[in-house]
Amino acid sequence: MTKILGLTGSIGMGKSTVAGMLRELGVPVFDADAAVHQLQGPGGALLPLIEEAFPGTTGPGGVDRPKLGAAVFGDKDRLSQLERIVHPAVAAMRGDFLRENAQAPLVAFDIPLLYEKGGDQGLDAVAVVSAPADVQRARVLARPGMTSEKFEQILGLQVPDAEKRARADHVIDTGISLEETREQVAGIVRALTRM
Repeated sequence: MTKILGLTGSIGMGKSTVAGMLRELGVPVFDADAAVHQLQGPGGALLPLIEEAFPGTTGPGGVDRPKLGAAVFGDKDRLSQLERIVHPAVAAMRGDFLRENAQAPLVAFDIPLLYEKGGDQGLDAVAVVSAPADVQRARVLARPGMTSEKFEQILGLQVPDAEKRARADHVIDTGISLEETREQVAGIVRALTRM
């Protein structure tokens, strides 16, 4: 039976790097963000529904992310409306992924807002990717277009790192060398595939 590892972590913690390490170890990874981009990209299945709910936010290139972001950012009701469109479609893609990888001993669900959206149900284990706050801040502020204000707003929407670590079955430290992080990831894969 396939075990499911939930992979999460706050912005700038190194979750994408850890997901890559899992893939290198042969663990199929479902990337929730990539699924959203596919659904909202050129010809994406959700474009008609998003355009109907948020007029002027889509075009030939798919969702105009800055326009859609402006339409929902800071407005919980509008954000919930968008989530009601997106989440069922992502869940369907996740179900397809599970069926396609039913023979794998372990799969991972890369879900940035796992705890925030109650996505920790039905998982065999959760791994939280974490780094010291100063490392996180430096990584995020190095991103194009990121500001301190935007970073603080994003953090305000996420479950605090300390709470995520406390709730997790495994904590993966990315504030150390890549090799040390890789060893942690390999240890978690070994532990879960032995269970």
